[in-house]
Amino acid sequence: MSGGDIAGLIAAAVFAVLVGLLAIPLVKLGRVLDETRDAIHELSANVTPILEEATVTIGETNKQLARVDAITSGIADATGNVSSLIALFAATLGGPLIKLAGFTAAVRVAISGLKPKSRSK
Repeated sequence: MSGGDIAGLIAAAVFAVLVGLLAIPLVKLGRVLDETRDAIHELSANVTPILEEATVTIGETNKQLARVDAITSGIADATGNVSSLIALFAATLGGPLIKLAGFTAAVRVAISGLKPKSRSK
């Protein structure tokens, strides 16, 4: 065995140790990737029912919003009708009531003018 053969054996041994040291992180990385794959598989299995339930919930919410919209439009119509009724009442009875109030005020002033004034001593 010559010096070159011994150097080759030492280089091979160092290379084997280096490969062994690099293999440990690679094995750990492989385990991490396996766990990640399993977690993703489990997550995708659990997400599907959640998405289906969310879809049903959103559909029901949309139905309720449509009902609320119908109720709101009914209330808006009723409010418009009440406003029109108040305007009609004010136009029909408001003018004559104002005239009657003015007339009674004038009559009160006229009656108070007819009363004799008392003389103070």
